[in-house]
Amino acid sequence: MKTEIAGLLSFVAVVEEGSFRRAAERLGVTSSAVSQSVARIEEHLGVQLLHRTTRSVVPTEAGEQLQRTLGPLFAEIRSTLDAAGALRGRPAGTLRLTVSSIAESFLSESTLQGFLARYPEIRLELSIDDRDVDIVSEGFDAGVRLGEVIDEDMVAVSVSRRQRQIVVGAPCYLERHGVPQHPRDLHRHSCIGWRRFDLPAAYRWELVDRGKDIAVPVKSRVETNDMGVMIRLARAGVGLTIGMEETFAPYVARGELVPVLEAFAPSFPGFFLYYPRRARLSPKLQALLDYVREQRRPAAPQPAKRRKTRR
Repeated sequence: MKTEIAGLLSFVAVVEEGSFRRAAERLGVTSSAVSQSVARIEEHLGVQLLHRTTRSVVPTEAGEQLQRTLGPLFAEIRSTLDAAGALRGRPAGTLRLTVSSIAESFLSESTLQGFLARYPEIRLELSIDDRDVDIVSEGFDAGVRLGEVIDEDMVAVSVSRRQRQIVVGAPCYLERHGVPQHPRDLHRHSCIGWRRFDLPAAYRWELVDRGKDIAVPVKSRVETNDMGVMIRLARAGVGLTIGMEETFAPYVARGELVPVLEAFAPSFPGFFLYYPRRARLSPKLQALLDYVREQRRPAAPQPAKRRKTRR
C-alpha cells in the first residue's frame, strides 16, 4: 500500500507541475525516484497514465480521469494534515496559489514579504498563470483573479482596491501619430494587444462610452501574452497598449507612458482571492485571508494633537 500511495503522490505532482524535475523538487526526492514511482503505479493499474516526450509530459485519458479524482482528494488530505499540525501553534506548510500575472498589488513585495515575515513556517508555491485554472482538480489551495471571471461556487475575498483599465502610449509615439480622441480612432493606430494563445481570438479592448460598455476589436501590430513585453514595446514607441492603471503607474509617473482616452476608461471591483465554498479552511489559508483583510482595512484615524495655549 505504501508503494501505491507514493506512486499516486508522484503522479499527481507530475501532472500539477508538468515536469518530473519540478515534481521531484516539490516532493524532495530525485527525478528518477518520481519516474520509478509513476512507472510502478502504471504497472500496478495496468494502464499508461502519462505521455512522455523529451520536452513535455501530459496525462493520458486514463491519467486525466485519475487526476480529477485524486486532485481534490489529496487537497483535502493536505488541508486535514495542516489543521492537525496547527494544534502545535503557528500556521505552517505549503500554500499553493495560482495568481493572475496582472494582480500587481497582491504580487507586490510589501504583500508577499509581509505575509512570509509574519508566518515563517508557511512556504508559498505561486503559479503565475492567466488560464481559467480549475483550482480543485489542479491541487491549489486558492487563486487570485479578477472578480468577473471567478465561478459563482467559489468564496471570493477582495485583495485590491477598485481597478481602472487605461490605454497608454509613449510621448514619441503620440507626437508622430497623434492622440486618439475616441475609441473608434484606435483602428488608425498601431496597437499592442494581449492574447491567450489557447483561445482563437485576441482580447478585445474593453472601454466605456456614455456609460455603455463597448468592446473594440483593434487590429494589433503585436500580440503577446506577456505584459512586460507590451510595456517595453509601448515605451519604445511601437504603439498604444491597454492594461491596469496600477501596472502602468510607475511608467506614467516617470513620463515614459501617457494615458489617453481616459474619459472612456472603465473601472471595476478588481482582484479577489478565491477558494471552494465547501472546502475546509486550512490554518495556512486562513492566515493569508486574515492578512489580506488586515492590509485592506483603512488605517484608524489618529486623534488630532491639541495645541498648547500660551498663558
